[in-house]
Amino acid sequence: MMNLNKAMIIGNLTRDPEVRTTPNGQSVASFGVATNRVWRDQKSGERKEAVEYHNIVAWGKLADFCGQYIRKGSRVYVEGRLQTRSWDDPSGVKKYRTEIISENLIMLDRRNTGPDQGTAPTTPVAEATPSNEKATPPADEEISVEDIPF
Repeated sequence: MMNLNKAMIIGNLTRDPEVRTTPNGQSVASFGVATNRVWRDQKSGERKEAVEYHNIVAWGKLADFCGQYIRKGSRVYVEGRLQTRSWDDPSGVKKYRTEIISENLIMLDRRNTGPDQGTAPTTPVAEATPSNEKATPPADEEISVEDIPF
């Protein structure tokens, strides 16, 4: 029997990516993405909105890409898998954190967001293969919302 663990979200970064390096030299980036859900209340007809916050982790060249090209407020498509980690805090209380481990990221902004506000393509795409070999954006490839696979 086959299982599936896949998460796909479109939202805005809640903070700049924090990029660190593991002791073995691998880059890891963590950042938050907020998504909105809008609906009309059936009884009052009033417009309602709810925000959900997602913790995102990217590894390898994808982490480097995130640190270089995306910033707080950037609109992104993130695709990956859900993972929950647990640890004991200093007082001995068990803590849990569910994250999306990003395997693919597409910038949806039309503005330049590179480190010097002019080096990034308008819509770079970064995808991590299982070995995290490919994470640089294609030179002239334009991606639209219609290209997102759902």
